[in-house]
Amino acid sequence: MPPTIHPPQPPGVQPATPPGMPLDMPSRGPVDTIQALGTTNVPSTDQSNIYCINVIGQVEGHVVLPPQNKTTKYEHIIPQLVAVEQNNSVEGVLIILNTVGGDVEAGLALAEMISSLSKPTVTLVLGGGHSIGVPIATASDYSFIADTATMTIHPIRLTGLVIGVPQSFEYLEKMQERVVSFVTTHSNITEDKFRELMLKTGELARDIGTTVVGRDAVKYGLINELGGLGHAIRKLNEMISERRNRGTEVLQ
Repeated sequence: MPPTIHPPQPPGVQPATPPGMPLDMPSRGPVDTIQALGTTNVPSTDQSNIYCINVIGQVEGHVVLPPQNKTTKYEHIIPQLVAVEQNNSVEGVLIILNTVGGDVEAGLALAEMISSLSKPTVTLVLGGGHSIGVPIATASDYSFIADTATMTIHPIRLTGLVIGVPQSFEYLEKMQERVVSFVTTHSNITEDKFRELMLKTGELARDIGTTVVGRDAVKYGLINELGGLGHAIRKLNEMISERRNRGTEVLQ
């Protein structure tokens, strides 16, 4: 077979596709990152000043869930939050939730990190922000929920081996107190109302608790406002502008 002869290129012009490479071969860098983390790298200065983090599916903690489960791995979210705090080009963070809940300690770790960010944060609940998704939704500076979204509030449940001794129940009660304390501290709902919703019987088929629809979540003070993506972006931009103005006043 005679060798393939490629036509000469003008000086300074590189061929669009190297010989032997398929035309549709994608760049592997961003694709690999999306497959691993569900997002690209933290934006650089020529990109958006708002960084978006998704909490979807089930919050995965210390135990790896089956591969067919759609999960949010907390060890993926934590480095992103650290990078956001250190990146001066990122001025605000938008957290979008559509989660069924998951590991309590992992969810509380994410909620604590979000609440401790020095930059403006806004959460948006779409679809559902159930179980441990409730503390994550209330962890931001301001929160929105879609009209059709729901949030399930229920007591902590244990899976696996449980030892029937007083220490087990005391530990469970302490974990419950951590969730109640965080939610009531970072939202406008009262502790009595939150416990009432959490311990309500007859509404859920397999558990005690309450499913709160979007408007009710705002009425109870669990979420700040009813809205969608446009409302969340607009509010975040307002908070970023206020932070810039405060920085300017300090410099003056």
